[in-house]
Amino acid sequence: MSQDWTPPPPAGTTSNVPNYLVPAIISAICCFPLGIISIVFAAQVNGKVAAGDIAGALNASKMAKIFSYVFIGLALLGWGGYIIIWVLIGGAAFLGNM
Repeated sequence: MSQDWTPPPPAGTTSNVPNYLVPAIISAICCFPLGIISIVFAAQVNGKVAAGDIAGALNASKMAKIFSYVFIGLALLGWGGYIIIWVLIGGAAFLGNM
């Protein structure tokens, strides 16, 4: 059995793979338990680039981007719904006191 092995790139070359760590941190703050998943994928990117696994780094970068944006969207929907309900209940209480 033979396995394909790709040697790491030479020391002078770098690959520009974004790690999306800032959106991952924002998603972890906004949507705490779920946002940690995006931080895990974002943290894997630089290590995989350093090891020469560019395909793995691109995959981890893609997953970090998807998870962070999905969780930021969920947090915005959740907090927006909370604020709308809070305003409606407060408005109903205000009208009931008139």
